[in-house]
Amino acid sequence: MKGRIEIDRERCKGCGLCITVCPKKQIEISEDLNTKGYYPARFKEEHVRDLKIVKCTACSLCAVTCPDVAIDVYRESKDESEETTDDPKEG
Repeated sequence: MKGRIEIDRERCKGCGLCITVCPKKQIEISEDLNTKGYYPARFKEEHVRDLKIVKCTACSLCAVTCPDVAIDVYRESKDESEETTDDPKEG
């Protein structure tokens, strides 16, 4: 399974918990501050849209671990033409 994540820069406080649980090490701390003065986490593959080359497996460990609920996970669908969301905020 392949996927991608989106991190809400303004919600993220840069605690780094998502970085420690990512099995593919695709999350890092940004070099840019958000408006609250934190260095938020950043998805390394945020600009890659071709799911054939991304390393993210959409395991959702980052989203489940995030205390700020700042991460949305998107997985490729069965027919590979659409992506589905695994958003912990919708549960």
